[in-house]
Amino acid sequence: MTLADQDVPVIAWDEPDGLIPRGTVVVIPGRGELPAVYERFGRRLSSDAYRVRAVADPAVDAELVRGQISGLLADSSLPAPRVLAGSDTGALFAIMLARSGLGADVDALVLAGLPATPQAGSAGTWEAELNARTFCPTHRGRLTASPLRRGALYEPIPADWLERADLGGLRVPILGIHGSDDPISPLGQVRDRYAAALSAELVSITAGRHDVLNDQPHRTVAAVVVLFLERIRQDAGPRPIAVSEHRGR
Repeated sequence: MTLADQDVPVIAWDEPDGLIPRGTVVVIPGRGELPAVYERFGRRLSSDAYRVRAVADPAVDAELVRGQISGLLADSSLPAPRVLAGSDTGALFAIMLARSGLGADVDALVLAGLPATPQAGSAGTWEAELNARTFCPTHRGRLTASPLRRGALYEPIPADWLERADLGGLRVPILGIHGSDDPISPLGQVRDRYAAALSAELVSITAGRHDVLNDQPHRTVAAVVVLFLERIRQDAGPRPIAVSEHRGR
């Protein structure tokens, strides 16, 4: 079954009335996820006047999702900077798109829970999968209630995706966000992938699990993403806008 068979549309969250949009973020879900599970993340970014669009799961139907993203990048109503924000295999897919002909239309990447190896392990129970994904009770309830493919997190990554998703040579700014306690893609294994990038910042989230955009520290994660987006808007690259001058004991 393909995503087209399941009729998975692009979901949109726009800025509040009266605000000028500041940029566009295209969210690419990970294995088994539907775009609706990113509602909380999308609403938070849109409240800061970023237009957010969530596409379908590329691990199910890569061509359909590529078409969805191509259409969004070609939409003149969606303002720059245009940022791809991928989670899990969605992060790999974002890198591949940035390395493809679509890369000229991509201004930056946000990569969450970037996989480091092709196989995550055994599926086990649904409770075990939830524990690997998140400890946030709201997100756990949402995943349980959604038609998510249970066990999908442990499906093998498409054979060539890890090789094609090479950060080396990419010139766009990259923000990596990774849970310090991610059991699917351990933090220590992904550091070398980011080290190959020309301009990448890797932020670890204390006690974070694999679904780091939707885990318990989701407010902190969203704030980190917004700070990155603001820097991209100002062409600040890796340089912070808010600089701490003094910290008391």
